[in-house]
Amino acid sequence: MKNSLNQKGNFPLEEEYHKISLSLPNAPEYVSVVRLTLSGIANRMGFDIEAIEDLKVAVAEACTNAITHGCGDCNYTIEFSILKDRLQIEISDKGRGFDYNLIQEPDLSQPREGGLGIFIIKTLMDEVKFFKNNNCGTKIIMSKKLGDA
Repeated sequence: MKNSLNQKGNFPLEEEYHKISLSLPNAPEYVSVVRLTLSGIANRMGFDIEAIEDLKVAVAEACTNAITHGCGDCNYTIEFSILKDRLQIEISDKGRGFDYNLIQEPDLSQPREGGLGIFIIKTLMDEVKFFKNNNCGTKIIMSKKLGDA
């Protein structure tokens, strides 16, 4: 299988994809590590500055949810999948899990602190899916298309 380069000539991409994984302590001070890693990956893939900022905000929100609702003594994991036409990010925690179908759209006419994370993620990303891990955590898979893909 031959390698091909993306638009910027950086990551060699095969028909498959490359994965980068992180396992982080359930503590907010490590969200900056995720943001820096994400920024480097997205930049090398060819995302523009605006898209990189959107990615960083969405991923920080998902990490904050994993930290807030996950298992206090457990790590949460992040997996970046570098595909030819998009970046896919999977964040998993070991908390109680939740039923995504019970989440309602926020009432923006009555602002309150908190509760906007999922709304922000869905707004900034091209695709977002939630999975409950058999009463042992939540997994969110989100993706952002590269350019006009």
